Amino acid sequence: MTDLDRITKLQSAMCEKYGSDFLPPDPALTLGLARQTLLSMPISGVRICPENGTSGWYIYGGDHSDAADFYSPLHHSHLSVELPMVIPYLALAPGFRFIIDDEGYEDVWYEPHDVSA
Repeated sequence: MTDLDRITKLQSAMCEKYGSDFLPPDPALTLGLARQTLLSMPISGVRICPENGTSGWYIYGGDHSDAADFYSPLHHSHLSVELPMVIPYLALAPGFRFIIDDEGYEDVWYEPHDVSA
């Protein structure tokens, strides 16, 4: 099984588990990643509708900030190096959120108001 097959299987299972359409991001698209927070737990992610070359994903660790420079763009193809623990969640549809940590905690839910940017 290739890495891509393994990732597709993980993401498909996650979508099925939480009742989401399977919408994997294009590896050429970017996401918003708060790199400076990635040593803090938990890791949180929210997906809004894709726009302007982004997949709609915004991911951070610890506490969220409204600072204009909180997120930096990152191509999805580089996320397996930066933060591999989030890869299984990235095919969840816009409106989904997750919170995970390095001890196995997982919470995933859908908030319809998060669908639009």
